[in-house]
Amino acid sequence: MLFLFQASGIFNFRDLQLIAPELIITVAACVALVMEVILPYKLSKWTAYSSLAGIGLALVSLGAQFVSMGGTFHLASAPNLSPIDGFYGMVRIDGFALLFRAIFLIAAALAIAISIRYLDMEREQHGEYYALILFATVGMMFLSSGYDLISLYIALELMALTFYVLVAFTKRDRRSNEAGMKYFLLGAFSSGILLYGISVLYGVTGSTNLGVIGNGVGEAMHLAQTAGPQDALAGFRPLLILGMIALAAGLFFKVAAVPFHMWAPDAYEGAPTSVTAFLSTGSKAASFALYARIFFVALQPMQVDWAPLLGIVAALTIVVGNWAAITQENSKRLLAYSSISNAGYLLLAIIANNSYGNIGLVIYLIVYVFMNMGAFGVIISLRRRGIIGDHVDDMTGLAQKAPGLAAMMGIFMLSLGGLPGTGGFIGKYFLLWGLLNRGDTEHKSWYYWLAGWAVINIVVSFYYYIRFIRVMYLGDRVADAQPLTMSPALKTAMVAALVGIIVIGIYPQPFIVLAQKLIPATTATTTPAASKIPASSQ
Repeated sequence: MLFLFQASGIFNFRDLQLIAPELIITVAACVALVMEVILPYKLSKWTAYSSLAGIGLALVSLGAQFVSMGGTFHLASAPNLSPIDGFYGMVRIDGFALLFRAIFLIAAALAIAISIRYLDMEREQHGEYYALILFATVGMMFLSSGYDLISLYIALELMALTFYVLVAFTKRDRRSNEAGMKYFLLGAFSSGILLYGISVLYGVTGSTNLGVIGNGVGEAMHLAQTAGPQDALAGFRPLLILGMIALAAGLFFKVAAVPFHMWAPDAYEGAPTSVTAFLSTGSKAASFALYARIFFVALQPMQVDWAPLLGIVAALTIVVGNWAAITQENSKRLLAYSSISNAGYLLLAIIANNSYGNIGLVIYLIVYVFMNMGAFGVIISLRRRGIIGDHVDDMTGLAQKAPGLAAMMGIFMLSLGGLPGTGGFIGKYFLLWGLLNRGDTEHKSWYYWLAGWAVINIVVSFYYYIRFIRVMYLGDRVADAQPLTMSPALKTAMVAALVGIIVIGIYPQPFIVLAQKLIPATTATTTPAASKIPASSQ
């Protein structure tokens, strides 16, 4: 029976090998659910450690996959990896997928590590919480490896549905319930818009495979430009623009870009702090992976149409996020608006669509995971009985009470602002350089204006990031002298985030080489080789 399945092509173990990390995470999520039933509440922390072990195994599997594809950990001699397709062209494993799946696993590990103490304080230490984080991670990983609009949409909904539940996880907190409902309603609306864009692309090209769509869009755009008005093919361009706008609008919500950013401050403030950390990092990284897959492959021939649209949205997103953050007193809302402005900066990488932009996208997402996880880790460490700790003023006098923690928070904030010597500076440098390089290539001045606009707002952002440093070091010492207690997992996560930011800021070359060798295989251009459907799917 097994031989017949393999011989007929209905079932192929090679396909399962391609998604081995996702399978490991899925099994770990199911184990977490079982442990919730078996273990008493006092031992529920072991569910978190079991989930971390599953993420570790998935990272090992990812490394083995990298080596089996011809990669080597000596980056100077590492060849570019050839993509491997599976499941009838619905999944593609390449350098892009390997790199982004590693980012998602790191984000999930840090989120679980900072969650243990928070859930203890909230008395919500339950196995389904860790299972939901792992299931969300599975959806993120398929967003980076998906090569078909259907598989990408299913992965996006898997990630979104788990986050709807996680945002409202603290059922006794009315703010959490309200945030979950707002996030759910607006998320369902954006998914409908995204699905409409997918249907338009399918109607024009007759396929849901990204590579085939890229070829079809290129052919349709060429015919629309060369055919006469009487030719029916000339009507494809308006349809393609409509589909592109719908896809962009649906994804604008996922990354919290203007004008679809309204949900972010309420969801970030109302959600459990550990969930907010994961939502602001893992979900954003996955959404930009989806952006890159669709716009760099399927809609690559339409860059002349979508680049100005994304440029306008990026400029508005940067300024709205920065100026709104200045007036915030709640640290979670402030970081929510910071996340909105950072979505605008990351959109610059999509607009650039070149080697420098790709490097900036990868490095900044890695650093952003470390920066935000570390910042929310500090906020979680301030949480005590009767003290929520999520206001900026709650950090007053932290430098005298916990100097090490204050120093960490200062570095996280300065890196978010883009201070030289930190990882945030390296990411923003390549994002801006990619935009300038695109301007040189296309000889269009608006790229330079957009880069200048981003630089001005980077300077503005230091005002509200330095607010944290000012209250920690210059504010009066608070009356509460109770020492802060942090779990070993929380300490480890914050130290790992700090080390990651400093290492990338001081010695970014290995990460630059890694991005150069892994990303161009899929995101540089849409080549005929990259757009073929495997023989098993024809």
